[in-house]
Amino acid sequence: MVDPVTAALTGIALVTKITDHIKSGINAYKSVSEVGEQIDLLFKGEQECMKARNKKAKGYDNFSTESVAQEIIDHKLAQEKLREVATMIDMRFGHGTWAGILAERQRRITEAREAKKQAEIERRRKQHEWEENLKTALITILVFATLLTVAVTAFVYAR
Repeated sequence: MVDPVTAALTGIALVTKITDHIKSGINAYKSVSEVGEQIDLLFKGEQECMKARNKKAKGYDNFSTESVAQEIIDHKLAQEKLREVATMIDMRFGHGTWAGILAERQRRITEAREAKKQAEIERRRKQHEWEENLKTALITILVFATLLTVAVTAFVYAR
C-alpha cells in the first residue's frame, strides 16, 4: 500500500520516489503484479509531468528560459527513470516484460476509450430515439385533437 507521503507527491518527485522504491525492492518482488501499484504510480507521475508541462505551455510564463528548461529537464528525468525501471523489470522478470506491460496498458487504455465512445454513441442513439418517440406522440395527439375538433364541429353544425 502507498503511504500518504507518496500519495501527496506529484510529477517528477513521484517518479523519482517510486523509481527509488522499486530499485530498493526489485529482488523482493515475486511477480510483476506485486510491483504493479508502483508502476501505476510511476505512470501517474509521468502523466502529471506532462500535464504540468502542457498547462504551463498555455500560460503567459511559457517563454521564460527557466520555465522551458525545467519542463524539459523534468520530462527527460521522468523518461530516464522509466527506462531504469524498464531495465530493472526486464532483468528481474525476463526480457520483454516491460514491453508486455506497456502493450497491455495501451490495449486497456484503447479499450476504455472505445467503450466510452460506444457509450456516448448509445446515449445519443437513445436520446434521438426518445426525441423521435416524443415527436410521434405529439403528432398523434395533434392529429387526434384535429380529428376530434372536426368531428365535434361537424356534429354541432349538423344539428
